[in-house]
Amino acid sequence: MRVSVCHCLDSQKRSGSIFATQARWPEDRVEIIGNFTDWCDIKDDGGKCTFRFCSVCGATVAFVNNGMPDLVAIPVGAFVDPLFPVPEYSVFERRKHRLVDVVGDTIAHFD
Repeated sequence: MRVSVCHCLDSQKRSGSIFATQARWPEDRVEIIGNFTDWCDIKDDGGKCTFRFCSVCGATVAFVNNGMPDLVAIPVGAFVDPLFPVPEYSVFERRKHRLVDVVGDTIAHFD
């Protein structure tokens, strides 16, 4: 499992917040049960993300990007667990809002 915070503009738009936090697992360890709708987004650099949304409420259930094709990302908020493990990575920090500080001795920071 890898937990990360992403500050990219696409994550901000998708989550409706100023960052998104997700956990990633190998694809063969994830099973999504129930109805969902796929939506694909092609990035400026040609990268592709496939998002899965709940067909009933519209919440993001999971997503996969071609940069990490064997991993499935699930928004941490979907677990409704305030004791969920803390992030190990904070990425796209050049897009980070000034009011956010991702702190911790074990968190790697990337622009």
